[in-house]
Amino acid sequence: MGAYILRRLLLMIPTLVGIMAVSFIVIQFAPGGPVEQVIAQLQGSDAGDRLSGGGNDLATQGGDEGQYRGAQGLDPEFIKKLEQQFGFDKPPLTRFLDMMWNYARFDFGESFFRNTPVIDLILDKLPVSLSLGVWILLFSYIISIPLGIRKAVTDGSAFDIWTSGIIIVGYAVPSFLFGILLIVLFAGGSFFDWFPLRGLVSDNFADLSWWEKILDYFWHLTLPLIALSLSAFATTTLLTKNSFIDEIKKQYVTTARAKGLNERQVLYGHVFRNAMLIVIAGFPGAFISAFFTGSLLIENIFSLDGLGRLGYLAIINRDYPIVFGTLYIFSLMGLVISLVSDLIYTWIDPRIDFERRDV
Repeated sequence: MGAYILRRLLLMIPTLVGIMAVSFIVIQFAPGGPVEQVIAQLQGSDAGDRLSGGGNDLATQGGDEGQYRGAQGLDPEFIKKLEQQFGFDKPPLTRFLDMMWNYARFDFGESFFRNTPVIDLILDKLPVSLSLGVWILLFSYIISIPLGIRKAVTDGSAFDIWTSGIIIVGYAVPSFLFGILLIVLFAGGSFFDWFPLRGLVSDNFADLSWWEKILDYFWHLTLPLIALSLSAFATTTLLTKNSFIDEIKKQYVTTARAKGLNERQVLYGHVFRNAMLIVIAGFPGAFISAFFTGSLLIENIFSLDGLGRLGYLAIINRDYPIVFGTLYIFSLMGLVISLVSDLIYTWIDPRIDFERRDV
């Protein structure tokens, strides 16, 4: 197992470099870089018109003011200073190698337009995304596993059929549409004004007692969590159901029943551990999925300033240190979680041996 872990860790390096390299190359052809952002602000032009108008890729930014849309009439020396400020006076390969060397030391630099270290911005926005991801994952597992077991035991019954219908509909409805409906109904839209519509906590959060802080925290999270939970538990529920059905049909279950064990003893004493192998081993991957999936739209709808919104604004503003910094961190987390998932498989079921498989 040690050799397998070492190989996986070593493979993370070229994988991570490849992800960053492809993203870096794509960014070179994205119109409207940071230099043009500054020029647009100076000229008073609209960034949206500039971006849709074609712009210029970073690989061709070389100091001639004619290369930048809207730069006519500006001092060439000023353009060169802008390029030096953003690091575009260096060749693309040099910029990429410098970036990867800094990222290897977890030095993500400063935002182009916020004058704040990227790592500080990520840590500042992390509580919102972490709150959504952790609670959605916990709620989905708390609901999905008992529901999946009940559906497996009552397979084909009226309960199984109508719950499957609800799950399919919930999975099909986009979370942001359901979020808008919740706002209309319960957040001062057209009916009730029961829940807040902005932020993770209230403005007077620091003055509240500890139990009032807990209530205030969940009061702000109620609607976003409901909107995300609608579809979050569908996959886990059906996975749990199908896994239990497969195990219930096996011979050892028949043998356990023949020994006189009741259904509860058979289900939770024998079937549960084998059936939950796939579900539990997939927990790390589910966490990453819950942490990132759908957060952008939900954060914008409910005015939550999290990592999704941070990344979206960074792309719009061409704030490349934030874009690449968050991409590097998320990619690294995904690779590590993938390894953790494999290790959990072997921990739950010792029969699985990755040493006998090619990586």
